[in-house]
Amino acid sequence: ERVLIDGIEQGVVAILQVVIVVAVMFYLNVKLALLALVPFPLLVAGALTYTLTAHLRYRSQRRAASSMNALLHDNLAGVRQIKSFVREKEEHARFNRVSDQLRRATLVVMRVWAIYSPSMSMFEAIGALLVLGFGGHAVVTGAMQIGDLVAFLILTAFLYDPVSRLHQLNQLVQAGRAAGERVFEILDEPTEPGVVAADADHRHAQFVTDSPREPIESQPGRIAGDIRYENVSFSYVEGLPALRHVSFHAPPGATIALVGATGAGKSTLVNLLVRFYEFISGQIYIDEKPICEYGLRTLREAIGVVTQESFLFNGSIRENLLMGKPDATDAQLWRVVDAANARKFIERLPDGLESVVGERGVKLSVGEKQRLSIARALLKDPPILILDEATASVDTATERLIQEALDRLMTNRTSIVIAHRLSTIVHADQILVLDHGRIIERGTHDELLVLGGKYARLCRQSLLDASPLQETEPPAEVVTSEALEKEEQLPV
Repeated sequence: ERVLIDGIEQGVVAILQVVIVVAVMFYLNVKLALLALVPFPLLVAGALTYTLTAHLRYRSQRRAASSMNALLHDNLAGVRQIKSFVREKEEHARFNRVSDQLRRATLVVMRVWAIYSPSMSMFEAIGALLVLGFGGHAVVTGAMQIGDLVAFLILTAFLYDPVSRLHQLNQLVQAGRAAGERVFEILDEPTEPGVVAADADHRHAQFVTDSPREPIESQPGRIAGDIRYENVSFSYVEGLPALRHVSFHAPPGATIALVGATGAGKSTLVNLLVRFYEFISGQIYIDEKPICEYGLRTLREAIGVVTQESFLFNGSIRENLLMGKPDATDAQLWRVVDAANARKFIERLPDGLESVVGERGVKLSVGEKQRLSIARALLKDPPILILDEATASVDTATERLIQEALDRLMTNRTSIVIAHRLSTIVHADQILVLDHGRIIERGTHDELLVLGGKYARLCRQSLLDASPLQETEPPAEVVTSEALEKEEQLPV
């Protein structure tokens, strides 16, 4: 910021001053002017050396500062975990190590400047001494008037004063350049980060940008919600497929449940639908149209997402809800709040809809944040809905409220549900059991129980809560060590 605001102005003024002073000096006395410029090659060489050296040192300093800031953020965000595991001493020692790295990097930067700045001053003094020596001899021999020498010495001071300012500006530029590189690393990312496509050989994923020729009109109401995956494969890393030839069909209004162990490919499957990633082979259709033919804005406005960890911005409840529909009226807001079973806790807050939820919704409970997330999705009114473990982190009573809200949300929408609780998926039109990126079983709840495969085993082992939800029942996410050994756990 200082480089852009002050540096450019100071640099232009200093350069103009040098040019004007040099022109006047040559006009008055060519020999003295040449003597005054003798140190300039040394000044230029010193500036270039400092530029190359300081840039690397400032870059190391910025990286060390970034590491310390990241550690501070983690420690402050996880202060409860640090205290509960009695890790204060270890984290303090870790902070000291990172802080010491920053201190050493800063000392190196200061050492380089401590060598560069006096050296430049010495070179400037050499020029002044040459002018004084030659001019003094000329005055003694009568070749020059003393007044002319004094005037030339003043011009010499005017010459090296902006040069000194340019040295200081060079220091500022190198510091800003190192900081700017960190910013431009982000700015140089593709305009749609996270959307990837396969390279020409289909070997691994690469970042791509949204095509400016794609339509951007937001008309999700025109999408009925017919979803079809046709032989879809995807891998994050070459040779390690995350999805292998996945095919299924979800007609408009159907509910598809995804079940599988951690790393089975459930989240990857839904991320492809939203085009956070692009599949390597196969095709995904919405309303019989390949999703790549939809503009990203059109596609994503047709899809609502409710995740396990509901993210709320540090603003009011109203502001967070309006993300679903910026022009919504109060009547519409309260209607979705009621549908999400959120009115009761909102009315208890001092400012109601204007209550500030804090950073990441820290002032609200997990269940309250989840219900606001559902209300936000209801307000958006998308034809396609993705539920990613939406009831996994709440108690049984809160789960019942959330499940009621989800039932309303899923009505007349094509829904893809990732869950391990039977209460969430038992009524799904189709359950897909994934294992290592493949669909190994598919069917309704009753059909899969009769099949007696992996899904049935998971139910019997109570990794899925196969009984009706009761407050006396233990949370479904509690997994026994025996079950873990069998590697049959579904992800939370």
